[in-house]
Amino acid sequence: MSPRLRAYLVAAACAAAAAGLTVGLTLATRTSTPHRHTQSGLPPLLLDLGVRTDAEAVALRRASNLYDRGEAHRAGLIFDRHRSLEAQVGAALSVWDESIPVSFRGISDLARTYPRSSLVQLEYGLALFWRGDAAAAEAAWRTARRAEPDTPYAIHAEDLLHPNFPRGLPNFVPSFRPPPVLARLSPPKQLAFLRAQAPAGVHARLLYGVALQRLGHQLSALRQFRAAAVLAPADPEPKVAVAVARFDKANPSRTFSRLGPLARRYPRSQSVRFHLGLCLLWLGSVDKAKAELRLARAAGPKTTLGIEAQRFLERLRSVGTR
Repeated sequence: MSPRLRAYLVAAACAAAAAGLTVGLTLATRTSTPHRHTQSGLPPLLLDLGVRTDAEAVALRRASNLYDRGEAHRAGLIFDRHRSLEAQVGAALSVWDESIPVSFRGISDLARTYPRSSLVQLEYGLALFWRGDAAAAEAAWRTARRAEPDTPYAIHAEDLLHPNFPRGLPNFVPSFRPPPVLARLSPPKQLAFLRAQAPAGVHARLLYGVALQRLGHQLSALRQFRAAAVLAPADPEPKVAVAVARFDKANPSRTFSRLGPLARRYPRSQSVRFHLGLCLLWLGSVDKAKAELRLARAAGPKTTLGIEAQRFLERLRSVGTR
C-alpha cells in the first residue's frame, strides 16, 4: 500500500470519528479544510455559519456554494448585499484574479482592519498561500489559531498548520444514546434543547459538549466536559471527554498525558479504550489504535462504543504499519 493511500484511509476513518456516528446529532454544517497542496483557481472560502437559519445565513450559504462552483461573480453579487464580516470576506475573495495584483487588496485590507478575527486571518493566509507566499500564509494561520481559539476557523487554521494530521479534531463519543426527542428537532432547536438541558446532570453536560465540539467550539465543549467531571468524580467517562477535548496538534501530549493514566486506572473502561484508539489514529499510530479499538469492542460488542469500535476496525482493516 502506498503511503498516500494509507494516509487517505486513516483520514477517512478519522473523518467518521469527527462525525460522531451514533451520537444522533445533526448539528454540524462545517466546511472541510482544503489540503495545502491544492493551489489552483480561487482560494477556498471557509465560511462557517453554524446552525444559523436566518435570511442572511441562507443567502451566504447560497453565495458560498456558487463560489465553490467557480461562479465567483454571481457569489459576489450576493455577498455585496450584506455587511457582516463573513459577507465582506466573501466579497473580497469573489473578485480574486491571480493575474491582477489589485484583486488581492480587498482581503489584505480586511486583514489590517481585523487583525484579531480568526476568519479574516484564516482567509488572508489562504490568499497568501495561493499567491505563493507560504511563510506569510503560515504566520496568518498562526494568528488565526490564537485570535479566537474557540471557533471553527481556529480549527481550520490548525489543520493548515499541521497538514500531516487528519483534518479536524477527535470528538468525544458518549457511551449512551441521546434523548429520542432530538431526532425530531431542527439543528437550531437541537442546540437550544441541549443548552437548556445541560445543567440537568452529567449526561446532559456531555451531550451539550459534544454538540459544541461538532460546531467547532472546542474550548466551550471542554468547559462542559469539565463541569460533568466535577459532578461525577468517580465516573471515567467525563474524564475521557476532558482528555479528548484537550487535543492539540501542536502538543498531542495534552490529551495522551490524561488518557494514559486513565487507561491504567480504569483498564476495563470501554470509553477509555475506545477514545485512546481514536486519538491514536490522529497520530497515525494505526496498529496501536487497532489494538485499543479491539479492547473496546471486546468490552461490549453490542454497546454504542462497541459498535463504533467495530466500524472503525472495518475501515482500518487494510491499513497497517508503514
